[in-house]
Amino acid sequence: MIEKNLPELVMLKRLIDEGGRHLEVAAPCSIPIDGRDFPVYTIALGNPSPDVPVLGFFGGIHGLERIGTQVILAFLQSILARLQWDSTLHQQLESMRLVFMPLVNPGGMWQGTRSNPQGIDLMRNAPLSASEPVPFLLGGHRYSHHLPWYRGAQGKPMQPESQAVCELVERELLSRQFSIALDCHSGFGLRDRIWFPHAHTATPIAHLADIGALEELYSRTYPNHNYVFEPQSRQYRTHGDLWDYLYLRATCDSERVFLPLTLEMGSWLWVKKNPRQLFNRAGIFNPTAAHRLQRVLRRHLVWFDFLMRAANSHGRWMPEGLARKAHRKRALAQWYES
Repeated sequence: MIEKNLPELVMLKRLIDEGGRHLEVAAPCSIPIDGRDFPVYTIALGNPSPDVPVLGFFGGIHGLERIGTQVILAFLQSILARLQWDSTLHQQLESMRLVFMPLVNPGGMWQGTRSNPQGIDLMRNAPLSASEPVPFLLGGHRYSHHLPWYRGAQGKPMQPESQAVCELVERELLSRQFSIALDCHSGFGLRDRIWFPHAHTATPIAHLADIGALEELYSRTYPNHNYVFEPQSRQYRTHGDLWDYLYLRATCDSERVFLPLTLEMGSWLWVKKNPRQLFNRAGIFNPTAAHRLQRVLRRHLVWFDFLMRAANSHGRWMPEGLARKAHRKRALAQWYES
């Protein structure tokens, strides 16, 4: 079977089997490459009611960044183990829903490329163009699929993997009044960062007060954390960002709150500790030492668990009235005026 050739897909299929009756599993598309078919799996568990909040986890959008998929699989493995004994988790899942798309780009991961097998960067593939200047190539382009960060041809539909992400988000997250998405990546800087929209413009998002309140909540709860929270536009802007595209769709309903976040793991630190990783393309984006990999897989479980609790309890911390204005003012000063 194809899963035997891709360790992350092997583990994902094993976890699906272990989850059994607890999981709702689908494969919205399958990616043919090298005479094989790679399924793109989605997983859901918890309360399916449209009245409950939803938290979604996404990984493997860039095939080179295997660690994004691996940290989600580690979390899913922990969830499934806890379902066997943890009554508190069962109570949580009665009042919320979890969705997972751990390996969005299995073809790219199989090939060891950032893009999908068509040479298209799935995070530059949405029908959305930046309203401000973007970095040459890095910000997304239409020159050639032989160059990195290729957006795809003008006017063409999104790639099936991108469409699968959008369909899952629209069906499971945007159909609820409150939802959070976390997309896991690696490859930028010496610090782990939590990015939020926008990527196509430096204009603050409409829900900046909510993002500010969430960051403050996490920092108060875990004051020794090492994440840098910031809008992605503070580092660089891009065309075709999937999360900007989905966020803008969500804002069509002023009552809906959709907070898309990106965990950008700082892979430069791994390279700094082991410069030989520079000579290994995968090593630039992933920890290669076994002890370092284990540390990374452990480190983010606290953040993932926090997001579950925050989504489930959003009514207790979401700012209103004067508090909302205060959170927005603080967030503007922190991220846009410094």
